[in-house]
Order: sequence, then C-alpha cells, then structure tokens
Amino acid sequence: MIRNYETVNSETARLIDLNAEYLGVSDRQLMENAGRVVAEEIAHRFPTGSSVVVYAGMGRNGGDGLVAARHLACRGFKVKVLLIGSGDRIRDELTWLNYQAVRNMRFTVELEEVRDSKELKPVKADVIVDGLLGTGVKGVLREPMLTAVRTLNESEGFKVSVDVPSGVDSDTGEVLGEAVRADLTLTFHRLKVGLRNASALCGELKVVDIGIPPEAEFTAGPGDLTLVVRARDPMAHKGDFGRLLIIGGSDLYTGAPALAALAALRVGVDLAYVAAPEETARTISSFSPDLITIKMEGRYLTPRNLNQLKAFLEKASAVAVGSGLGDREETFEFAKEVIELAWKRVKPMVVDADAIAAFRDSGLNSHGKVEVTPHAGEFQKLTGKLPSENLLKRVDDVKDVAARFGSVILLKGSVDVVSDGLRVKLNHTGNPGMTVGGTGDVLTGVVGGFLAQGYPAFESAVAGAYINGLAGDLAYREKGYQLTASDLLDRFPAIMMNPAESHKAVKAS
Repeated sequence: MIRNYETVNSETARLIDLNAEYLGVSDRQLMENAGRVVAEEIAHRFPTGSSVVVYAGMGRNGGDGLVAARHLACRGFKVKVLLIGSGDRIRDELTWLNYQAVRNMRFTVELEEVRDSKELKPVKADVIVDGLLGTGVKGVLREPMLTAVRTLNESEGFKVSVDVPSGVDSDTGEVLGEAVRADLTLTFHRLKVGLRNASALCGELKVVDIGIPPEAEFTAGPGDLTLVVRARDPMAHKGDFGRLLIIGGSDLYTGAPALAALAALRVGVDLAYVAAPEETARTISSFSPDLITIKMEGRYLTPRNLNQLKAFLEKASAVAVGSGLGDREETFEFAKEVIELAWKRVKPMVVDADAIAAFRDSGLNSHGKVEVTPHAGEFQKLTGKLPSENLLKRVDDVKDVAARFGSVILLKGSVDVVSDGLRVKLNHTGNPGMTVGGTGDVLTGVVGGFLAQGYPAFESAVAGAYINGLAGDLAYREKGYQLTASDLLDRFPAIMMNPAESHKAVKAS
C-alpha cells in the first residue's frame, strides 16, 4: 500500500477530501460518516439515555456536529443542539441540509439558535460536543465564537472535540486567543500536524476513519491543483508569477519548445522565453506574438552559446531544458553544461527529452529541485533498464530512481508515476490519443510554468500530469484519437478554474 502521509496540515486535508470526491466519495458521505463516528464513539463510552449538548457552528465542523446529534438521538440519547448563529445564515449546503434534518426532529432533539453571544450560559450534561470550528480557522477568534468557546469550557460534562479543539490552529497548534479544552478529540482520517503541539488541549487524541479511500492520498486529482492555483493580489506586477526559460529546438524540431512555452503561459506564468538556434527561433516567433524568443547563434545549440544565455538565465525563475533539442554530441555537451549552470544559479528545473541523458551524466543530486519527465524509453536511458510493466513494481522503480538522483521523476505512461523518492502519486488522466507528438512538450511547459511560479517540484509534477491528461481527455471528446498536442492548450484555463466540472464533463461523454 502506498502511504504518503502520517500527519496532514489543513491544506493537505482539503486536498485529500477533494480527491476522495474525485474518486466517487462525496463530501456528503464524508460528513455523514464523520458525524456517525463521533456518535458511535460517544455511545461506546456512555449509556443510552445520557444527556448530550452539541455546540455547532455554521460551517462544515458544525455540520459534523449536527449529524452526530441526529445519530445520538436515534440511539436514545437526550440531545440538545446549540447552533451558534441562525439557520437562515448557513451558507454551506451540506451543513444546511443537516440543520434542516435536525430542525425536523422536534420530538427527539432540542434545537436552540443562539443569535447573540450574550445569551450563552454554561450548561451541564453528561457529554458536550464541540462542533464549532474546524481545521481551516486562522486568526484570533471573534464573537460569537470567542464566547461560545469560553462558555463551552465553563460547562460541566465530558467534552468531545470534532476533528480539532475549536480555537486551535490545526497546522501549528497555536491557540487562537481561546481554545476548547477537550477530554477527547476525534480527528478524522489522519492526525493533524498541529495537534502534536496542542496535546494539553486535546485530551485523549484518537484518529478515526470516515471512509476516505487510501487512493485519495496517492491518486492525482483536483485536490492537487489547489496547491498550484492561488488567488492573485490585485496589486500584482508583471513577473510576480514567474519567468520560465525554455531551452531547446533544432532545425528539425521547431514546434516542441513553442508548445512548452504556450503551455506555460496557459497555466499562468507571466513570461515565457524560448532560447533556440537562430533560424529555429525565427520560426517559433511566427507561431504566436505571446512568445519571446532568444535567437542563439548557429544552426544548433553548442557550448559556445552559453555566454549568450547567461543573462536570460539570471532573469528566469525556472528553466525547462530538452524540448526538441536534438541529439548531436555538441548539443549534448551544451545541455549538460546548462543543467550544471542552472543548478549553480539555484534555478528550479524540468528536464525532458534529449536533455535527460545529459542530466544523467551531470551527476547532479538536486535535493528535489529538479524534475525529470521521461517516457519508458527515456527512463531506460536514465537508468539502464526499462521500467517494470507491473504497476506496483513500476512504482518501486520510479521511487528508487528518484531517491538515487535526488530528483522528482515523472514517468509518463498509461498511468503516470510521480515520486520524489519518498512520496508517490499515480495519475490516471489521459488517453491513447496522447501518443501524438508534442503532448510531452506541453507537459514540460505546464510543469515548468508551475515551477516558475514558485511551487515545489513534486506538487508541480503531480498537478502537471493531472491537468495535462485531463486536457487530453477533453480534447478527445471533440477530436477523438485525431487530437493534436496544440488541442490541449486552450483547455487549461477552464480546468484550472474548475477541475471537478472538467472531470465530470469527461465522465459524462
């Protein structure tokens, strides 16, 4: 079994939830399971007929608490819910649905809506459930939650926190002004990393299963895009979102670096430079006015071009080398020196195609800063052997090679395998139509674009593999297996804005 996480932060927890939904386990199922597990744990510890007061916020954590209240009432417990706020102001659909269910349980659940925190008074019950705030909370608590937390702490009863004690930063363990002091904390799926620093507030800490498939941790999906797609500051300037330098092209392969550059722009990089032999660069310039070409002297790239390249290398925030480079001996030496030079300049880098052998011979251990994106044949050039046909053995092959080179390896195939030597992700998007030339160059540009925007190499590779394959799947819907690499480009913006909808569109076809 592939296992990437022992503990998770709030960002990773959200990623896993989104990928679980991608695999077919909805948020609604997860909320139902979470509340049921809380109710079961209480039922194991307290006899039927015990009194329970549930403090519920208006977000997802409150929704979990409402589900727990329903299940406890079904088991014969005396249940009261204190909703901190009002039902007509609940914005989360799932929480609102569970609020409606509890509101309709007029004979078995007492529901009180607390619209003014001044109305809150300490309570006495056998069990008090903290369903106020979850893992996403940042910043010092404000009213009415501050008083709700204080009142809960002053109440008499065995206190159970849902996922995290409200008021604890689940990433750091920091107390956000005030926090619930729980006797038992039931945290879902994986231990939240900050709870290790907040053990005094957690009481007994127990990790409970809510039905998230193990595959949600190691399957690339929409959740992985949340790590590379962020809101932009309205005051941002040109260059704030990266400059990618793409080095490649030859008299035979003019389209490859152009596809990489256009893909990088489509995933949000501000500037894409293409350094290519002079005549090749002129051809590339004619493809699109969006491309900035660096016209290198000569018909193909050699070590003599290094001095001309250095100024642009300094400007770049990341480098992509290999697309359409060609396999001449002098070009091989050039690629090797470029890789070493970029590494000395501490530039994140993606290495593809004809540059992979140069990377192998450079002897570079990049400590996870370089991505290498081989297909099976290029993997053989890198390692001396083909990857296994068996997927689990292939995972081991990629993981071992990533550890050996200190790099992130993205092995392209019917199932893409990504590893940094410790973590592994499998990507299932894509289709046989993507055997057409150029789709690998598009992937290089996507990954390079994420690197240039400052995202880590492993996360860039996983997200890149996912959206590149999904763009190919969307193109297949319209073109069939007659798609071309350029058909992928215009599909990236829609995927990045709403990957779940894009996936549904593919499933519906």
